[in-house]
Amino acid sequence: MKKISFLVGLLAILAMSLQAQDRITGKNFASRSQVIAQHGMAATSQPLATQVALDILKKGGNAIDASIAADAVLGLMEPTGSGMGGDLFAIVWDAKTQKLYGINSSGPSPKSLTLQYFKDNGYQYIPAHGPLPVSVPGCVDGWNKLHKR
Repeated sequence: MKKISFLVGLLAILAMSLQAQDRITGKNFASRSQVIAQHGMAATSQPLATQVALDILKKGGNAIDASIAADAVLGLMEPTGSGMGGDLFAIVWDAKTQKLYGINSSGPSPKSLTLQYFKDNGYQYIPAHGPLPVSVPGCVDGWNKLHKR
């Protein structure tokens, strides 16, 4: 029984050390790397994207500039989870107006794809599969709207 307990303990220690092998610094049990700045903050799922956002802040950019840069870089670093071919949702605090703004930049239907098109072609509802239910990506338009605001 002591041998089994010892082996279980040894396997647990080995598993914890294998999880953290890519970490040069920090606690072995931590699962995320840190990127730290004194006068700004950014958080993404990828440390290099976070660093890009911080670099934008260091060069005088605002939070929107940093967010757009981080989002664009995530399209390269996590192409299956992010990218300019998708949609964008944001909640932004405007210090000048002291108001909270939201943006839904999920893609619209193609301009010529109207409800009448579906009715004229015998559809009772929008199909779940095929090219007709696909929306136009809204991310880049969202970046533009955020930047202008």
